[in-house]
Amino acid sequence: MKIGIMGAMVEEIEPFLGTSNQKEPLLESFELVEKVEYGNNSYYLAKYKDLDIVLSYSKIGKVFASLTASTMIEHFGCEQIIFTGVAGAINPNLNIGDLIVATKLCQHDLDITAFGHPYGYVPEGKVYVEADKSLIELAKSVAKDKNISLKDGIIATGDQFVASKEKKDWIGETFGADALEMEGASVAVVCDALSVPFFVLRAISDSANGDAVSDFDEFLKESSKRSSNFVLSMVEKISQNETN
Repeated sequence: MKIGIMGAMVEEIEPFLGTSNQKEPLLESFELVEKVEYGNNSYYLAKYKDLDIVLSYSKIGKVFASLTASTMIEHFGCEQIIFTGVAGAINPNLNIGDLIVATKLCQHDLDITAFGHPYGYVPEGKVYVEADKSLIELAKSVAKDKNISLKDGIIATGDQFVASKEKKDWIGETFGADALEMEGASVAVVCDALSVPFFVLRAISDSANGDAVSDFDEFLKESSKRSSNFVLSMVEKISQNETN
């Protein structure tokens, strides 16, 4: 099994990387096999027990995330994609540090309503893309084993850092979204089109309101660590299932 693990920012995959005095980081959680430069990005090819891992951060936004997900699948042959990172909360029951897994994802900034279509829709597309149910169930099993609270819901994606209560409320009301970020739905579209199972996990870093910028800066690393540690537990569970 070959699994692609990606985040948007280096901080979101940093917990997977060790630190050294050298210019290049050393993979801490995995056995590094090779570092490959491709498509103006770096990909770390690694091993975790019997699993092959491809690890990368895409850079922020839907275009870069689509490029990285496509590269992981088409160039490196990944059979599953796991996205780890942070998000802003829409649902008032989500607090900073909480983990949420996407049941489905949408693009809140996609707008051709002038032609009579709903927000988030283009012809031959769909408003929501559903994440892989088996990976969601596996995540819930990990959460139960580790006594970790794991919430699920709709995650909305757009090429905007939302720091406005009005905008946040509109996204929540329009899409029924629980959290928002800048990459997940684009990864979902790629994986759905190529029939590759995918999973999006986010740790809440801010409340997408007027305090979002300061909260994001303060809690980014800690929230990223929570998300990535959970993904590592998922990888361990996948490895166990592959062995059994």
